[in-house]
Amino acid sequence: MCRSIVRLRDGTQIHDRDGMEAAALQYVRKVSGFRQPSRANQSVFDEAVSAIADATESLMESLQLRT
Repeated sequence: MCRSIVRLRDGTQIHDRDGMEAAALQYVRKVSGFRQPSRANQSVFDEAVSAIADATESLMESLQLRT
């Protein structure tokens, strides 16, 4: 779907919150079709990025990785 979203897990290493937010931003840009939202859409755009980053962080914390 979006080739610019990087893998956030490499073996047992998981990217930090900044990496998760960057991936969430790329995802929201892709699905919304907006690289930069208008002022009218900025708050919902930011909320979506935050919600996706939260869900990603929850997923990463819940994964059971083999060490």
